[in-house]
Amino acid sequence: MKRFIPFLLNRPTVPVIRLHGTISAGGRGLSDAGLAPMIERAFAKGKPVAVAVVINSPGGSPAQSSLIAARIRRLADEKSLRVHVFVEDAAASGGYWLACAGDDIWVDQSSLIGSIGVIFSSFGFPDFMSRYGIERRVHTAGKSKSLADPFLPERPEDVARLKAIQAPIHEAFIAHVKSRRGARLADADLFNADIWVGQQAVDLGLADGVGHLVPKLKELYGKDVRLVPHAPKRGLLQRVGLRAGEAALSAIEERASWSRLGL
Repeated sequence: MKRFIPFLLNRPTVPVIRLHGTISAGGRGLSDAGLAPMIERAFAKGKPVAVAVVINSPGGSPAQSSLIAARIRRLADEKSLRVHVFVEDAAASGGYWLACAGDDIWVDQSSLIGSIGVIFSSFGFPDFMSRYGIERRVHTAGKSKSLADPFLPERPEDVARLKAIQAPIHEAFIAHVKSRRGARLADADLFNADIWVGQQAVDLGLADGVGHLVPKLKELYGKDVRLVPHAPKRGLLQRVGLRAGEAALSAIEERASWSRLGL
């Protein structure tokens, strides 16, 4: 109807993409394959003036973080749209990788930002095995096939190999942050996996200011701006609850990721 009434102006529209949870290739975490339809739809539908991304994530898979961020940037460049990122509780580790896909990053005073690093964690049970007379039998083709076996004593060569794996991932993370934040970054050691809170992150150039979604977008695009939420579509099995076991395991893993941030 509006197109037939010239004096009724269209309100500026900003799609809002919500990225909440840990980042992983499977389960209920954030993945590129799972988010792709939602992200593509947000950039393609109508004629938005910008796109907003709300992030609340403690991190997760480096590869999935990179793929999701690259998809957002590709679409933003293709559509010539500015991307505004708003952080809730945390944009840490892979969550900050996602945040850097934005042209600007806005945080709450209590948001946790950073953790620009790579982590590998596991458990070791060699004493338990010995105490109960349990023998571990592993046969491999390739000396590196059994890496950091939790049932064997930790070996220096395994530690060295893990660090060699982590190094290029960390370097890619650093390069991504530098390419997106550029001269805004303070001359400080920002890449040792430290975490900063709210205004601290702004002072270091990891974020652009303290601000919340609705008031900031009204400030940028006027009080009549229309925010259109976009969320991933759940499959039938997820809707009827037939994957309860998988969901429970994913919830435990996600809880562990959040607990590293004290949340």
